[in-house]
Amino acid sequence: MSSPTFKSLVDTTFDSVEGYRKAAEKADSAQLKQALGQRVQQREQTLANMNAQLQQQGEELVTKGTMTGEAHQMWASITDMFESGDEAAAERVEEGEDYLKGKFESALDSDDLEPQERSVVQQCYAEICEGEQFGDMIEKQYD
Repeated sequence: MSSPTFKSLVDTTFDSVEGYRKAAEKADSAQLKQALGQRVQQREQTLANMNAQLQQQGEELVTKGTMTGEAHQMWASITDMFESGDEAAAERVEEGEDYLKGKFESALDSDDLEPQERSVVQQCYAEICEGEQFGDMIEKQYD
């Protein structure tokens, strides 16, 4: 059985994949579309790693968004911002990535993860940090 903290991280990671996918569809700049598409692929791999841990624990895979909660709302607002242009959207991607990185850090700082979950979260954290750096980069580029 997975911990609620780990399950929440998987849900939020799924929401971020969907957010990136929608953002890539709505972006105006071809360069930004391509960069967001690459982030989708990297984040999908992170999600797959986390889902593999859920499966090992006898849990259902996360294959749909939460439709509630802060993470979903944040990523939904990111994709809505593309209607206001790439600059606004880039700012929101940066906010979403900061949120996700903070959530991973809080989980790692807590005692709420099972040992095998902690190992997976530590492995996935590197990609989450890359996403946060990507958010910072595009926010500066489109600011």
